[in-house]
Amino acid sequence: MMREADDDHGLPQFPGRDPQDMLEATLASRPDGDLWVFGYGSLIWNPEVVHDEVRPARVWGWRRTLRMWSRINRGTEEAPGLVFALMSGGSCSGIALRVPQSRAERELRQLWKREMPRAVYDPRWIACRTPQGVVQALAFTLRPSSPSYTGELDDAQLLDILRTCRGRYGTTFDYVARTAQALRDIGIRDAELERIMELAAQHRLDAKSA
Repeated sequence: MMREADDDHGLPQFPGRDPQDMLEATLASRPDGDLWVFGYGSLIWNPEVVHDEVRPARVWGWRRTLRMWSRINRGTEEAPGLVFALMSGGSCSGIALRVPQSRAERELRQLWKREMPRAVYDPRWIACRTPQGVVQALAFTLRPSSPSYTGELDDAQLLDILRTCRGRYGTTFDYVARTAQALRDIGIRDAELERIMELAAQHRLDAKSA
């Protein structure tokens, strides 16, 4: 099964950020009971973690945005692609995955290998509103000061990336399209993501041409 997190083993870590130290801090601060993980991108359609329950979930104060460089999975160092990040501001609908307490540490350590080999993200426990109540879930967020943050991209830049960028797991466009479809399948319409898909359609871009 593919590991959709972009940063791989064998590459240099970001200065001052040790993945193992961040893992231990996250484990130490983990809420009691089952482990919850918030999925907003590929965790929706490629979760990998062994879980017993999936709930629709919404977080406030965070938004899904296509503003993270992908230099391995959906692009290269020479032509970086894009993946989604959770950044401050607004709100975001996604899913909450429940991992039973008996497997929580094991699954979290596995998830860490996928998401945090180079410590790009800032993992946080955030409040997720679900139909059955609020749960504290782990979310992988991105800070604006991260070297993986793209800054603002205009539509011409975005189209060029969607049209040309490819990494070991395929194109940026395929990743974006799969996320859009996964969200639609669970009844979520992300306005910005739908705008991107409409922009791609207007320029006759599809999975076969990307």
